[in-house]
Amino acid sequence: MSELDEAWAYALAEAEARARMAGHFDIAAYLALRNSNDLLRTTSIKWLVTTCEHLAGQANRNGAGIQIARDDKHRFSVGQSTMVGSLLTLTSGVRKLFVEAGWPRTPRDGVVRGGGLARANLRHMGMTSANDALLLRLSPKGVPCWITTGRSGKQAEIHEGEIRRHFAILLGTNSKSPG
Repeated sequence: MSELDEAWAYALAEAEARARMAGHFDIAAYLALRNSNDLLRTTSIKWLVTTCEHLAGQANRNGAGIQIARDDKHRFSVGQSTMVGSLLTLTSGVRKLFVEAGWPRTPRDGVVRGGGLARANLRHMGMTSANDALLLRLSPKGVPCWITTGRSGKQAEIHEGEIRRHFAILLGTNSKSPG
């Protein structure tokens, strides 16, 4: 978490406390929800990026030679909205896997469509048919989960196994990889 993110969380907590003390319980409830959602977003994005970094490290220990670059001030578009978050770039030879994840931070950034909390993309340079667009949602049990709409149109949760498939494409070890 950056210093700005920490300052933002602290400011939200203070604003919530002031709203409660002033009897503005509706505002306090909104601020508590906002703070809770931001924690869910941050934790889920951290899981996605950390999982990819971990898998790259495993592959490198086996001689893959994946180069890793990270940008925590990344902005990307989803429809008419702008997501703000992280970009992890993994390079293996001429292949690249971009892992970008974030959410709108200000009203002018827009919204996350589809009832989600955040968006992410797993993009392969030059292999658009291998890309996955992800949406962070709460499951019926209230647990955050990344989902994708596959080529069949059916939504599915993303787990480490699906991320490993993206690494197989990056490393050229997937016999069914596009390209």
